[in-house]
Amino acid sequence: MTRGNTVLQNTRNSLVLGREHALSVVVGCDDLVVVDTADALLVADRRSTQEVRRAVAMLREQRRDEIIAHRKVHRPWGWYDSIERGPNFQVKRIGVNPGASLSLQMHHHRAEHWVVVRGTARVTRDDEVFDLRENQSIFIPLGAKHRLQNLTDQPLEIIEVQCGEYLGEDDIVRFEDVYSRV
Repeated sequence: MTRGNTVLQNTRNSLVLGREHALSVVVGCDDLVVVDTADALLVADRRSTQEVRRAVAMLREQRRDEIIAHRKVHRPWGWYDSIERGPNFQVKRIGVNPGASLSLQMHHHRAEHWVVVRGTARVTRDDEVFDLRENQSIFIPLGAKHRLQNLTDQPLEIIEVQCGEYLGEDDIVRFEDVYSRV
């Protein structure tokens, strides 16, 4: 059985669950389980799949980030996908549902650059309000109060580049939030 963008050659009795946006090729294997997600890749002999629990327990003991933080995270307003991360920067693809809004917030440790790639964004930056369309961008400086809204009936997607000394999700100070988050 296969799912996703997969190609099997000379492979029997195997389960291959691939991703839609990445090709998974399995050649010359029998009795294999391959599960490829944005977070991790699992390759196991079908007779050993019960040992996956022990592998997950080992990863928990090692306090691996992959166990607690997924690349794509769903929020009440939509989702974000952490595409890339490096020293003092992170790149996210953010989707905002029609009619949804992120909180009015600020950050102590990072600035953000936003580029609209699909839809129309209403952006609040301190006392200014902007409507941005595809291929338009804005800079949110460190410490600026800001909000991202989708006031349309179409999906909104932006690319966000975060730059700063600390990029954790706990560096969000919320001033207003329609979802009553602290």
